[in-house]
Amino acid sequence: MSEIVKSISIKNLLNQRAAVVALVEQGMKTLQEAAQLARSGSLGFPDVDVVFHGQRSSTKRLCGSTVIDSAELLTAWIKAIDAGAWAHLMSESGLRTFMDAQARKEWGEKVYSHDVPPLTFENITATFTNLHGARGDMFERGVLGLFRSLSWNYKTNEPFKFGKRVIMESLFYVYGTSNSRWLSTNSNRTNELDDLERVFHILDGKPEPDHRNGWFARLSAAERNKLKTVDGAYFDMKWFLKGTGHIVFNRPDLVDKMNLILAKHHPNAIAHGGR
Repeated sequence: MSEIVKSISIKNLLNQRAAVVALVEQGMKTLQEAAQLARSGSLGFPDVDVVFHGQRSSTKRLCGSTVIDSAELLTAWIKAIDAGAWAHLMSESGLRTFMDAQARKEWGEKVYSHDVPPLTFENITATFTNLHGARGDMFERGVLGLFRSLSWNYKTNEPFKFGKRVIMESLFYVYGTSNSRWLSTNSNRTNELDDLERVFHILDGKPEPDHRNGWFARLSAAERNKLKTVDGAYFDMKWFLKGTGHIVFNRPDLVDKMNLILAKHHPNAIAHGGR
């Protein structure tokens, strides 16, 4: 387990989680006792509402005119606590580096909606071991996902293989008018760029790059500094005010290896498209 999760003390995180849950339980009990005491003494007591932010935002009442079941509320609180912990684990352990754009999107949705397993050592071990073991499949899925996302409206994008360069649509969200336009980085598309860079690293026999220095951060910083290009070891990126990004590959030998991955999943593609 320590080889997979290198930068986080799982034991410390679980101890902190237990302490937070205990304080939450104590706080819930204290508030409910205070509300009961106020009612028995004919005193007023404020409504205590808890707002949950997620895929389905909702408000639950702990104390006041309509009190929900405390066990239900405690379960919701613990799910919120665990969701934050899982997000922290994925990011700071570096394991998110192995995840392709689809896996990151799916995991992000689970965290956002608090649809995560309880934070236990067994669940952490099982989840991280499964993800680490699936990194090869996610690696190839990242290649296929990027290729399938390309638009064939551009002659540069070849419908049967990766060529010398590709054009990516919607790399940035575009705001304003033609006279005053600004861009905001599209995290879904930069996740695909991270996939692409990870593919090149692996095909080149290099360790996967750390996602914490990914393309979202690099492009956002460049845009803030009024730049329109970022050069990398494996490909260079240039973008335009309509939000498209032009990628020029620097290693034709590795592009050939990517095309072999495409051919593995679509055997007729390279043969039909030619070289």
